[in-house]
Amino acid sequence: MITHDTILGISTILYLALFFLYIVYFAARRKGILRTAWYCLLVTFALQTAGIGLRWVESYRLGMGHAPLSNYYESLIFFSWAISLIMIVMRKRLYPVITFTGAAASLALMAYASLSPGVERGIQPLIPALQSNWLHVHVITCFLAYSAFLVSFACGGLYFFESRGIVPPGQTLEDINYRSIIIGFSMLTSGILTGAVWAHYAWGSYWSWDPKETWSLITWIVYALILHLRFTGGLRGRRTALLSIIGFASVVMTYFGVNFFLAGLHSYAT
Repeated sequence: MITHDTILGISTILYLALFFLYIVYFAARRKGILRTAWYCLLVTFALQTAGIGLRWVESYRLGMGHAPLSNYYESLIFFSWAISLIMIVMRKRLYPVITFTGAAASLALMAYASLSPGVERGIQPLIPALQSNWLHVHVITCFLAYSAFLVSFACGGLYFFESRGIVPPGQTLEDINYRSIIIGFSMLTSGILTGAVWAHYAWGSYWSWDPKETWSLITWIVYALILHLRFTGGLRGRRTALLSIIGFASVVMTYFGVNFFLAGLHSYAT
């Protein structure tokens, strides 16, 4: 019988294949390779979706019955899935080097989830704080935001190498950066608001200045500043790129750093 672990393992291998397909494309510059990479991404995404779905079904068989969004392992898998979704949705606007960055990030997340000895991979019962339908909306919107911000980060980093042959022109990168931040900021705003409602349901308070809440707010402020300066015409070029990199550093701290270095109400996510 095929299990969710098997399917997610195959997805990880396909992400590795996708990674190398892009490497070959950059070396050979043949459009046929790029087309193969696109189909590989679609198949990988479909299999990963099936794997997540089977894990959800398996949780019901075990009498736990919850979406696979509740622990660190599941969040890593879902983060990878969300990145691929963003890559697919934004396909017409993204350049191969940006999609390659997304594929590399998805591979890293899947590999870490599969291989790290410190990650608990078993299906676990929900703790009382997670027994809410707000969990689904909160987690989904936050990870879609993080994935869109990854695109922004890629554009920001590539901006400093725009003279290289595989990197899009600076104005194109800035346009993609701006659009991805709008998507991410909207999703993060929704994530923070639904998280506040969930916190009130779980702990009796909309805001507790928990480390993850605090860093989420810092991340929100950074991207709000980028959008504000963009609207007022005061942010262009390298400053946009630099703030995009700083913003994603805050995302990394919100997701990884808080789990490893700071204790709080969200410690179950480790």
